[in-house]
Formats: sequence, C-alpha cells, structure tokens
Amino acid sequence: MKVLGLTGGIGMGKSTASRSFRRRGVRVFDADAAVHALQAKGGRAVPPIAAAFPEAVRDGAVHRESLRRAVLGRPDALKVLERIIHPLVRQEQRRFLARARRDRQRLVVLDIPLLFETRRGHEFDAVVVVSAPAAIQRWRVLRRPGMTEERFRAILARQTPDAEKRRRADVVIETGTSRHLTDRAIRKLVREMRA
Repeated sequence: MKVLGLTGGIGMGKSTASRSFRRRGVRVFDADAAVHALQAKGGRAVPPIAAAFPEAVRDGAVHRESLRRAVLGRPDALKVLERIIHPLVRQEQRRFLARARRDRQRLVVLDIPLLFETRRGHEFDAVVVVSAPAAIQRWRVLRRPGMTEERFRAILARQTPDAEKRRRADVVIETGTSRHLTDRAIRKLVREMRA
C-alpha cells in the first residue's frame, strides 16, 4: 500500500484536494477531523485537556475558541496541548492505516496540516504540498468566520513557509487557478501512484 502525505498552509486548498482524492476512491485520513472528534463530547482528548486547561471544557466537550485563547501567545501552553493531542491523533492514524491494509487499499492519503512542522516528511511514499499565491491564500482565509488579520498572522508564524514546503515536497499541486486544473493534477497523480 502506498501512503501519500498531504499538507499545505492554511487556506492553500487541502480540503479541496482531499475531496478530489476521495472522488477517485482514495481513502483520506483527515488529521483535523480526528482532532475535532477527539475533542468532542466523549472524546479521548477531553479529560487530559480538562486537567490542563479547565477553562476550555464545557458540557463535556472542548470549547475550541476558549482553548485557542488559552494557548495563544503562550508557547509553553501550546506544547502541553500538543503533547496531549499529537499522540492521540497518531493512534487514530495507525487505526486508519491498519483498516486500509486489511481492506487491501493500494493508495491512501494522510491529510496532515503540520506534516513538516512535526517532522514527519520521511514517513510517506511521497509528500504532496498544495500551494497557492499568498494573495489568494490571504483572501481565502480572511473570508472565514471569526478570522482576523492578527489571528491569520499568528497561524502563519507557526507554519513552515510555503516556499520551504514546496522545496521539500515530492509533488506540488497548484490550487490558485481553477478547481478543474487542481482536480486534473490529482487525477494524474492518483493514476501514477496506482500504476
């Protein structure tokens, strides 16, 4: 089974790329969705987050905005949160891969926003980076509900710069033009990886 790592900065088009892979029958592990599930009511991340950040848990679930405020601008607090979340997400990923192997999948994608930041580039048959011009990225992100220029800058500061991601990628998928061209590039990649 071949494993593609999919990454890219905020607003670069990972969700669009993931949907394109899924349309081609490729299973995609979504690390962000795994985090949401872990932090939802009954999620395995709720008790340790409640112990570390009691103000961030309400009615048995993590209140994401409160958690964001608890770690924003506090590197030590962010490290505590990462020590809670990252191992749990890795466990979910291992389960996903085990199911895919059991089902004899030929190709899967792991959508991991912080792939390079967590030093995981070596784990994949290939790393795919989605990338768009900075102006398009900014426009996409600032349209999101609740997003501010300050928050956008804070997120970018924690992410590996796009130029560095592109340099380290095995494949770069351009997402700044049309979805049709992005989709066509992914269709070609899937065909090559399955060959």
